[in-house]
Amino acid sequence: MPRLTFRLVMALLVMLPPCGVGAASLKTIPMNQKQLATYYIQANMHGTGSVEFMVDTGAGYTTINEDTLALLKRADNADYIGELTGVMADGSQHRLPVYRIRHLVLGKDCVLSNVEAAVFPHNTRMLLGLSALEKAAPFTFSTNPPRLSLSNCGALSS
Repeated sequence: MPRLTFRLVMALLVMLPPCGVGAASLKTIPMNQKQLATYYIQANMHGTGSVEFMVDTGAGYTTINEDTLALLKRADNADYIGELTGVMADGSQHRLPVYRIRHLVLGKDCVLSNVEAAVFPHNTRMLLGLSALEKAAPFTFSTNPPRLSLSNCGALSS
């Protein structure tokens, strides 16, 4: 019987939110499912307006494309910080510039500051990777219903 009690207590603890993170402090962003297992969220960056990111918890970096970078630079919302060697899903390696995005809004009101993003060529799909998601951790990725819940969002300034 003690083993069953231990399992029940552990199951209840896993369901509780992390200390200091109540339901009121979470920002929930709906995701759109496209294809079998890809989920997208709406975002906004000063200089680009509304954009779409594929949520990719397996990507170390958030990625943007060259077209988006040009808009961000024009709006003074991106600073060059260096390069990295990116390993693609097919195993190939590419040198990619990395920029710091000063202001990124996920959904309607989850503000993230100074997000590092690798830049892919042309108008490729943009990924919301761990370099952004860790800033709002702890976070929950749910597929039913599709939504991303973030704990540490900044506020929109008026």
